[in-house]
Amino acid sequence: MAEPIGTLRRPALSDKRAARDTVSIKAADPCLRVALRAPRESVAAVSTALGVALPSRPKMSGSDGARSALWLGPDEWLVLDQAGNEMLPALAKVDAFHSAVDVSHRNVGIIVSGRGAADVINAGCPQDLSLTAFHVGACSRTLLGKIEIVLWRIAEDEFRIECWRSFADYADSLLRVAARDVSSS
Repeated sequence: MAEPIGTLRRPALSDKRAARDTVSIKAADPCLRVALRAPRESVAAVSTALGVALPSRPKMSGSDGARSALWLGPDEWLVLDQAGNEMLPALAKVDAFHSAVDVSHRNVGIIVSGRGAADVINAGCPQDLSLTAFHVGACSRTLLGKIEIVLWRIAEDEFRIECWRSFADYADSLLRVAARDVSSS
């Protein structure tokens, strides 16, 4: 009897990494992601179930351990669990009105870090990334070149970009070219 052929799923960008003197670009570690929608009246119950307070102001994020909630709109968040803990079972028990969809398979995370990180991202993103305008913990849905991304500043010189898997190579290539240009200037 023939042995079944096993397939190994390789994460997007798993073999790509760039480091220049002012910036590093690498694929973020895999995590679970939930696209969450909830009206104001449901936020407290949903926050309790998730174990992290959902931010209520634009460009804000909230974290508790490995779980983070990024504000995307008045009733919309992207919730990341970097430890891989499932969120949907807890959310299924919430009686308050909400919508939660696992989008882990759809997104790819890219970490851009180093003193040139903001300059590299600004090569394709029109957003003001100065610390006064986009502080540590700030997040927003914006553009990088021709694609929509979620941008999150996780440290003074470190950002996380979330994009759709189908655009991961485009985002990575744009960032690498920008890193080369920023490093040579």
